[in-house]
Amino acid sequence: MAMAEKFDSLEEHLEKFVENIRQLGIIVSDFQPSSQAGLNQKLNFMVTGLQDIDKCRQQLHDISVPLEVFEYIDQGRNPQLYTKECLERALAKNEQVKGKIDTMKGTWRRSISTPGISCLFSQLQSGYLHVQAAALDCIGDWS
Repeated sequence: MAMAEKFDSLEEHLEKFVENIRQLGIIVSDFQPSSQAGLNQKLNFMVTGLQDIDKCRQQLHDISVPLEVFEYIDQGRNPQLYTKECLERALAKNEQVKGKIDTMKGTWRRSISTPGISCLFSQLQSGYLHVQAAALDCIGDWS
């Protein structure tokens, strides 16, 4: 069963359960001894509904929902706003990091032209080549 079908199934079971609870509330609020059979039937439907929801829960055990989504729901906000705001924060952070990278590139280009940095890199490069040659010699000794 595809993930969307699992969510659709859960949604359907939850809607049925909520409707059953609503009808149960109506029966209880205007209870008459003659409505006992209907009350018992609705209670049985409620138990069956909870079992169906539990089966759906077992199929969706690997889904994790950030706690912030529940906070949005508790505040009466649309949980889809959480996704939108996360994307907006990610874009803002991306712009911030991009700005830092651009700044570093500019600094790097300016510092490369200075003789001291060029000398340092040539020393580093010669050291790297020396280490690389020594490593290749060691490998050659093992073969």
